[in-house]
Amino acid sequence: MRNDRERLLDILESIERIEKYAARGQEAFTTDELIQTWIVHHIQIIGEAARGLSDEFVAKHPEAPWAKIVGMRNILVHQYFGIDKELVWKVVTGELAELKKQVCRILA
Repeated sequence: MRNDRERLLDILESIERIEKYAARGQEAFTTDELIQTWIVHHIQIIGEAARGLSDEFVAKHPEAPWAKIVGMRNILVHQYFGIDKELVWKVVTGELAELKKQVCRILA
């Protein structure tokens, strides 16, 4: 079983993998199915890692929106035919950088 630290490292790794292809811009994301799949997959990994964090850890670190992250994962996994690409892009460009900072602070 992975511990909280390992799960945070999983989150960071997934964010970095998303950043690699998000740097190509929204048009590439919108038009390239492989980039969409890559980014959505790694958002799912982030959500799965967050879902596995211990209750004690989540209570100790309320600065990150853990429930929201898990909720996004659930939407992506269970409503895969109806994924809102604009919402995914908004998360990638508007929320992942802050999550990365929060996770880095927690790990420090």
